[in-house]
Amino acid sequence: MTEFRAWIVLLALPLLMVALFQWLAPPRHNPFAPIDLTDKPGLGTHAKLERARTQREVCFSALDSAGILYTPLEDAPKGEKCGLRNGLTLDRTLTPYSATLSMTCAETAALYTWERHVARPAAVDILGSPLARIETYGSFSCRNIAGSGRLSEHAHANAVDISGFRLKDGRLIDVKTHWKQGGPEAKFLKRVHKGGCDIFSVTLSPDYNAAHRDHFHFDMGSGATCK
Repeated sequence: MTEFRAWIVLLALPLLMVALFQWLAPPRHNPFAPIDLTDKPGLGTHAKLERARTQREVCFSALDSAGILYTPLEDAPKGEKCGLRNGLTLDRTLTPYSATLSMTCAETAALYTWERHVARPAAVDILGSPLARIETYGSFSCRNIAGSGRLSEHAHANAVDISGFRLKDGRLIDVKTHWKQGGPEAKFLKRVHKGGCDIFSVTLSPDYNAAHRDHFHFDMGSGATCK
């Protein structure tokens, strides 16, 4: 009987710890809490964004609650090589983008989280000027990963490329020009890159390879890379 009770205690402890975590942890650190894109990112943010990939209503409700404006898109036919599923065209967030972005809901949620909580504060903190526009090479594109035969996450509208940042004082912070130049511009780019690593599944910079020498790649695919 004593051994049986010991096993019961051992099995119950993990469940008790999970219950205590859910009860005591702030929502941003709790991966089981409802997703709130306006909440400051925490330990549970990426897990909640991952969950949004498979829960359509949860994801779109999170966009609505954050005040993100978008136009829903019909799902591509099953079996189509490239196409959007749970997709949208982004109409407005807090910062204009230089090109029209068509993405999955989960990619949009991650991009907004990064924009709101990483890029915008970093611009004011490090460069002393708010963001006026985020420069982008786009999102949805039916193509392979450069130099390979595998489809890119861009082919599933699950990635976006960011090439620079226009500030309200007129300055342009360019990934290709400033990444290795030093000074506050490079410090800003390093911070927004690191912040992307904490939010997206895959974050690539000019340090990854020559194909990314002039932009950041952010995606919510199944990988896990920060480079």
